[in-house]
Amino acid sequence: MEGISEVSCWASELESMFARVAGRFGRADLRWRMRDYVRGLLGRAARKNGWQLAEWAGHRTPDGFQRLLNSSVWDADAVRDDVRAYVAEYLGPGGVLIIDDTGFIKKGTTSAGVSRQYTGTSGKIDNCQIGVFAAYATSHGRALVDRELYLPKSWTADRDRCRAAKIPDARGFATKGELARDIVRRCIATGLPAAWVTADEAYGQDWHFRRLLEQLGLGYVVAVPKSQQIKSLAGIWRIDELIEDAPADAWQQLSCGDGAKGPRVYDWAAAKLPANLIFDADPPTHHRWVMARRSLSDPGKLAYYLAYAPVGIELAELVRIAGSRWAIEESFQAAKNECGLDQYEVRRYIGWYRHITLAMLAHSVLGALAAQAGNTAKGAAETDQPSSRSPWQKSGGSWTFSCPTHEPTAIPSPMH
Repeated sequence: MEGISEVSCWASELESMFARVAGRFGRADLRWRMRDYVRGLLGRAARKNGWQLAEWAGHRTPDGFQRLLNSSVWDADAVRDDVRAYVAEYLGPGGVLIIDDTGFIKKGTTSAGVSRQYTGTSGKIDNCQIGVFAAYATSHGRALVDRELYLPKSWTADRDRCRAAKIPDARGFATKGELARDIVRRCIATGLPAAWVTADEAYGQDWHFRRLLEQLGLGYVVAVPKSQQIKSLAGIWRIDELIEDAPADAWQQLSCGDGAKGPRVYDWAAAKLPANLIFDADPPTHHRWVMARRSLSDPGKLAYYLAYAPVGIELAELVRIAGSRWAIEESFQAAKNECGLDQYEVRRYIGWYRHITLAMLAHSVLGALAAQAGNTAKGAAETDQPSSRSPWQKSGGSWTFSCPTHEPTAIPSPMH
């Protein structure tokens, strides 16, 4: 009976999702084809490409699925918005919007955006497509909520090549950072109830990205390289220089969440930066922070962060937000392994967006079922905070950084 109940729950949730997006597909045959495709992505086909999905669905050929992805009339962006609203409903408000990219290894040169470029998927320069994604995570789970295909300049500078891949003439070159900013704007404009944003250093080091988050009223904890400059009216310093000056008792052990082997515990140090007189209200509603994470087993291994958070935030909460970035890696892995995110064979621009969107839809249903089953994440642990030591000063229960003791290394700037 338990197995029957589980199957019924799956079927009910999937039908609920199909009903939500049905209006985006104008004809009944198109709706049924979409349903078969998504069911196939969630099914047990060895590889979720056109032929195997067609065989799994009982179709004689993959022609119907190819038309669904390449030539049928439906709006993948509208379905994406439906998926995002669905995710927001079952995960709830106050979560973290996570930005990252992932690679799709491909052969040949005709797939839209394919190029020899670095991807973390293989850890090297490879022939691949790159997608910039957003995931939304709360204590109830996580799911992918947006996507954009990165087009290298070698593509956007060759309009004949773009037209052959059905890339719109209006689509010009945009950096991954610009795509990420478009995604954030879209997510917030459509009502995703995120309170925080996190990203790796490829996005965190972009001042325009951080400034957009501040203008939208979003808190953030973003990774940055050790050479990241910290700018104020007093001067400019490298973040590793600031952290190097941290007193021993500024470091404390905190968990940034559970991993596969239990709590992920590191040494953490953080200090508030002076208010920015150009951008901040008086009195400020948020503070900016510098943060560092140090390995317990290898103290020479450090990671650096910049944060922007409401006044009164506790370090343990900033650590939790930093640790939540791994939720998008888990989403990529699950969407690729269980929903065929990377197993497409389409070459056209519109086909990429349609397959990725339907794979996100399938993944969102898995996330909703996991949330209903009570698959919750644990928050970070807290520890007592140590006593003060100059030049890092303790004020109001947290460390502050008023002014470095060494000379600045560059010309002062009002930017942070």
